[in-house]
Amino acid sequence: MAEDLCIIIKDTRILNASKKSPSVLRMIVLTLAIVCGIYICSICIEQISTRTNVGFTDVEVIKKPCEEPNIESWEKRYVHYPNPKTFSRAECACNPVRYFAILSTQRSGSGWFETLLNSHPNISSNGEIFSVKVRRSNISTIVETLDNVYNLDLLTSASKNECTAAVGLKWMLNQGLMQNHKEIVEYFNTNGVSTIFLFRRNILRRMISILANSYDQNAKPLNGTHKSHVHSPHEAAILARYKPTINAKLLIPNLREVEEMVTKSLEYFMSTRHIILYYEDIIKNHTKLTEVQDFLKVPRIDLNSRQVKIHKGSLSQQVENWADIKKTLKGTSYESFLHADYTF
Repeated sequence: MAEDLCIIIKDTRILNASKKSPSVLRMIVLTLAIVCGIYICSICIEQISTRTNVGFTDVEVIKKPCEEPNIESWEKRYVHYPNPKTFSRAECACNPVRYFAILSTQRSGSGWFETLLNSHPNISSNGEIFSVKVRRSNISTIVETLDNVYNLDLLTSASKNECTAAVGLKWMLNQGLMQNHKEIVEYFNTNGVSTIFLFRRNILRRMISILANSYDQNAKPLNGTHKSHVHSPHEAAILARYKPTINAKLLIPNLREVEEMVTKSLEYFMSTRHIILYYEDIIKNHTKLTEVQDFLKVPRIDLNSRQVKIHKGSLSQQVENWADIKKTLKGTSYESFLHADYTF
């Protein structure tokens, strides 16, 4: 088009050359030449600009992935780099995070154990997430909740946010875990979630603790407030005054039921990466806490808790109908529970 314009301009100049004076003719030719040059330049610049924009549009900015730490190949599935929707991990974005779940039963020391873990600056254990029934209503809501926990998007008082190196939750066996164990095991293995089993050897003591806690929920002896865990010897002494009466006829069936549930949970989740702990062992041997930190691959430090044990000493001082309990368990596989004592 630019060439056609220039031809028209040339023809016009020739036709009118005889009618104009030389000076006027030169001025017209110069003006038309300038206009023609500007027009041609504008077309060239537009074409160059278009090609340049296309080139930039096609370029994708690729985010450099985080380098995995120097670990063995089998362990890579347990190393994660979450990308939370609710906040930025900032300078900690490439710090690896490991996922875990504490599987336990009520009144087995899991609350105390979790406070120990949360005293570590790099561990976030978010409590009984599935005590909220809607979160465990079906496997879809369970998976959605787990995704939020492990992506660091479920914020609780235990959250360490961007500096978290191990994140997890406490999950009671009766909170949808056993009913959906196949899907949950698959989730754990697929997403690299490690399992921490925490149980109580002396399940008779556990039963006493459950009955006492149930009484406290109704009576509320601590100034009208129910507390499952306390932080002072004074509060512990008040709660320890109550001595439950155990149904002797149902005692052995109840103990057996708990044993079977624990055995099944170990069977169901044995294929996951796991560690098995017992409340009594942690109390007697504090190196167990070192084993847990090594299991979670976090730096070793001294862990601590503000919780104070409520029931201490001989069981004979903690049950109202001790004679009936002793008679019922004598000669059974549970007789040893009558004599196992320890202090916190």
